[in-house]
Amino acid sequence: MSSSILACGRFKLDMSRPKIMAIINVTADSFSGDGCPDLASAIRAAERAVGEGAEILDIGGESSRPGAIPVSEQQELDRVVPLVEALAPLNVPLSIDTVKPAVMRESIRAGADLINDIASFRAPGALEAVCDSPVALSVMHMQGEPGTMQLAPSYRDVVAEVKGFLDERVRVLLERGVAPERIVVDPGFGFGKTLDHNLALLRSLEVFGEGGYPVFVGMSRKTMLGAITGRDVNDRVFAGTAAALLAVQRGARIVRTHDVAATRDVLRVWMAVEADSEPGFAAKC
Repeated sequence: MSSSILACGRFKLDMSRPKIMAIINVTADSFSGDGCPDLASAIRAAERAVGEGAEILDIGGESSRPGAIPVSEQQELDRVVPLVEALAPLNVPLSIDTVKPAVMRESIRAGADLINDIASFRAPGALEAVCDSPVALSVMHMQGEPGTMQLAPSYRDVVAEVKGFLDERVRVLLERGVAPERIVVDPGFGFGKTLDHNLALLRSLEVFGEGGYPVFVGMSRKTMLGAITGRDVNDRVFAGTAAALLAVQRGARIVRTHDVAATRDVLRVWMAVEADSEPGFAAKC
């Protein structure tokens, strides 16, 4: 893919500079402890995130933390669809973090612009739910499933294996008629990976952008940062912004975070410095 534009539902997003995606969890068991228990609190969290500089909102109605217990399809629909409908007037791209085809379909009908599937559209019916729609599609690597993925992750070559998996899932989407401009790739930090695996992926992040697809990363507040710093989940803002900056320097174009304002400030400083070599770059932020 040679275009720097991501076709994202109602939006055409300029991928020549990084985008901040805010995490809006409509769950009671978010690993970070910032889940919104009801529609009103989720709307407030989304509005606050946009005010802090979020350019995409990622809505999740089911936790995917290690050991998470799945929720029913109806429960996830009840959490997600009304929020999509309520947030559509914000005029900000809405991403839905789900593995369920029914949630994908109903979210798209309600106005979602991107489907962020940690299972890479492998569930029966997932491809049928999304391929003929206008939304962007994020494919992510995960070894195992959330309930067991961190028990004993193992790879011979984590970078090559993750890259190979993502290449294959992209090929499946292209064969189903999905335009290249709708595809995003995510190496899946923390999803069936040890700290060493995660660090290897971050060091080699550039390889995931070689196909021309925007690279999506999510490391905010994750265990890998706690393992490095020794800090609890809600005290990892500095580590998270450092990880986001390192990812962007290595080519990431969507950064998913709980800490929007801090991430925005870090990336603005970086982009102001980069403007010396690319006139007008900082003004795009």
